[in-house]
Amino acid sequence: MTRLNARDKRSGMLPYLLLLPVLVFAVIFKLYPIFYSFVSGFQFKGAVSLRTYELMFADKTFWNSVSVTVKMNLIMTPLQIILSLIMALMVNANLKGIGVYRSVYYLPVTISMPVAAICFSMILSYNNGVANTILGSFGVPVQGFFNDKTQAMACIIALCTWKGCGYWMMFYLAGLKGIDDSLYEAATVDGAGYFAKLFHVTLPMLRRTTLFVIVADTSTNLLLFAPMKLITDGGPRSTTDVLMYEAYRQAFKYGNYSKGSAITSVLIVIILLVVLLEFRMMADRDR
Repeated sequence: MTRLNARDKRSGMLPYLLLLPVLVFAVIFKLYPIFYSFVSGFQFKGAVSLRTYELMFADKTFWNSVSVTVKMNLIMTPLQIILSLIMALMVNANLKGIGVYRSVYYLPVTISMPVAAICFSMILSYNNGVANTILGSFGVPVQGFFNDKTQAMACIIALCTWKGCGYWMMFYLAGLKGIDDSLYEAATVDGAGYFAKLFHVTLPMLRRTTLFVIVADTSTNLLLFAPMKLITDGGPRSTTDVLMYEAYRQAFKYGNYSKGSAITSVLIVIILLVVLLEFRMMADRDR
């Protein structure tokens, strides 16, 4: 009996031992940097102080970055979610060769963001970009794209949407595969058409998937950095200076590590609030 109990204890500990390397990795490379960022934000000239936050909240550049980040997410996140859902609905059909279309739609996900950013900057180049060459052949004036303050944000959104929609499409596709066919059969018997099934069967059954995609996509977009660093450098005229890039610039360009950490802490708080809101929405809808 004692041997059996010892064996059961070892078996019960096995899952935790297998998870231990991942936990250690998360603590060292995820939790510790977050904790260090919060602590650094309260450092001002070698002393513990709220002065860094006071100066940050009084800085117009910080509030411009907040405004740019919010505007970008209010446009980009809903756009990506809607397009991802449409793509998932398109590739969910049981047609011959549908796997090829799924691969094509997913292909941009396999390209790293730095590579995608460089490719888009070359295509949308003001001087010799392919896009301006094609537009010029139709008599359209040369466009500034990333160099134009009215177009730069739209170009960033287009890049990130092209890059990310295939990824979120796969979550929606998995959700669609989990919907019981009997629900559609019952709706057909009741005389429901395509859009009636979409709004009364498909979308309600995808609620949890949609909530997950919303919070995950928003978190990803809030931490967006590479396009601003590689293409626009936060410009033109700070129109693409998001919070993540402003934190990088304060820390590594200006050497103000405390302010960079404070901005990062604000970003973390915003992401946590989004996650808490997502759980609240799930709890309210499940009652």
